Amino acid sequence: MEGIAIMTSGGDAAGMNPAVKCAVEYARSQGYMPYLVYNGLRGLIDDHIEKATTASISGIINRGGTVLRSTRSKRFFEYEMREQAYNNLQKHGISKLIVIGGDGSFRALNQFYADFKVPFAGIPATIDNDIPGTDYCLGVDTALNMIRQSVDSIRDTANSFNRAFVVETMGRDCGYLAMASAVTCGADICVVPELEYDLDAIGKRLRLRMEEGKNFLIGIVAEGTGIGDYLTRWIGDNLKMDARLTILGHIQRGGSPTVRDRLMAFKFATAAVDSLQRGEPCSIMVYRSGNYGTLPIHKVADARCAADPALIEMCKPLCK
Repeated sequence: MEGIAIMTSGGDAAGMNPAVKCAVEYARSQGYMPYLVYNGLRGLIDDHIEKATTASISGIINRGGTVLRSTRSKRFFEYEMREQAYNNLQKHGISKLIVIGGDGSFRALNQFYADFKVPFAGIPATIDNDIPGTDYCLGVDTALNMIRQSVDSIRDTANSFNRAFVVETMGRDCGYLAMASAVTCGADICVVPELEYDLDAIGKRLRLRMEEGKNFLIGIVAEGTGIGDYLTRWIGDNLKMDARLTILGHIQRGGSPTVRDRLMAFKFATAAVDSLQRGEPCSIMVYRSGNYGTLPIHKVADARCAADPALIEMCKPLCK
């Protein structure tokens, strides 16, 4: 039987485990021998490769993170290490790869294909939702629900003590989590890299709200802006309200995958196996405008991620 290996790489995201489970089961149903690569790119180099069994994927569908674990391996940049990884795959009879991760992982496997012609299919998984060509990446919905739960809890305290809270979300240079959370959590302020903000205008708008009886404020900022501390101090100094900063951090990556992330994982995983069966050597699974499809790696790696124009429009009033 032809071997196909499934691995996770880069930052962990809820939805990775359901994708692993589905990829193993669907690959087996299509006549492949599925293997699991543990510890990401390092696992390819160090031969942390095992045949997938029923036991190895049992009970993982509800677990956050990745049971296969993940690493970022600088050694994979070295040709000799990639050659060692290739020899490991050859030893196990593995001729195809499925990688669940971000654009950095896809680029690494693309170089691996250029060197040794091992085809791969990429499943987008990052809570940042910043992979070009796809509207959705695994882990985003779970992360948004973690943020929503946290902001709802913070709002209770803010209302009880007449306070302002600034909540910092993850996302690197992408403000998707912050914008989606600001809209759905009823935030008063949203600061993201994609939008210009005007603190004078924000202050004027919020003073009017406070005169009308508003007794608490919620601001949501993306970590890429680096403004969390400053905005917290600014609220205290200019709006004369006790203000606190909450950095959610890695709590956003964890948690049991939501229904949406589980469904998306299954659809991406079956599409990945189908893509390899069709002979597509280096394709990324994408979801755009309600449709599933694939894109060649160069169209993902060479493009920039564009923010949703509709979401930007909804957030503009919160920036001024």
